[in-house]
Amino acid sequence: MPITEPISVRPNVPVPNRYGAMCTEIYDLDKPPGSLPDVPFYLDRLVGTQGPILEAAVGTGRLLIPLLEAGLEVKGFDQSPDMLASCRRHCAARGLSADLQQARFQDFAYDHAFSAILVPVATFNLIDDFAEGLAVLKRFHDHLALGGRLLIDLMPMGYLTNEKPDIRTWTAANGDMLRIEGRAVEIDLVRQRRVTHDRYERWRNGRLAESELEVMAFRIWGLAEFQLSLAAAGFDQITVGADHQPGRPPGRSSRILNFEARRPAA
Repeated sequence: MPITEPISVRPNVPVPNRYGAMCTEIYDLDKPPGSLPDVPFYLDRLVGTQGPILEAAVGTGRLLIPLLEAGLEVKGFDQSPDMLASCRRHCAARGLSADLQQARFQDFAYDHAFSAILVPVATFNLIDDFAEGLAVLKRFHDHLALGGRLLIDLMPMGYLTNEKPDIRTWTAANGDMLRIEGRAVEIDLVRQRRVTHDRYERWRNGRLAESELEVMAFRIWGLAEFQLSLAAAGFDQITVGADHQPGRPPGRSSRILNFEARRPAA
């Protein structure tokens, strides 16, 4: 009898880290341009920067816009078309011209070097594979001018095992209640990987009008591990602080780690 190969069926699993329409709408309400406390931190760190700056995973422009308004030359990329559309709307409303492209961390490409590359609000953690993360660090290195800087924020290790549900609500301009409920569904201590299911809901007149599921996958790096990985990617002058407070060393209560590294000048 002939041997019949089994038919492989791809499971119907949502694409992780998609940042779709409802996610973008809530992001805009929760983090409007210029609202987070990292804005003055980055403005201070970029004083005197000559040449173009790249913001990776630019999102809705919540950091890009204040940087442009400060007179800095900033470009950005993001993999989410919904996020990019929101960013363009915000820029247009302020009379700003933004150079944006749709791309992923793994495949962004420019034909010129940058004086600085920014990866704020721990978006680098969304690269949930160790080898891909190392490759992206090398990609950052190769897109920097000699002496250029990488400024990158990461969630600390404590976030990996946090099982507390995230439930929050907002009110849209038309009176709809927007709600998110995020729950951890996978915590892999060996791979340092965490997966959450974030359910976005729109409630109107007491009825559920719309819902959207976002699967979010993160890799959580150890502090020394990430320093060694930056060095392996070719960076030097590696420093780390915490919570966007200059001079504050990382500690047990740190909510975010702020790394800075340089591509050697020669």
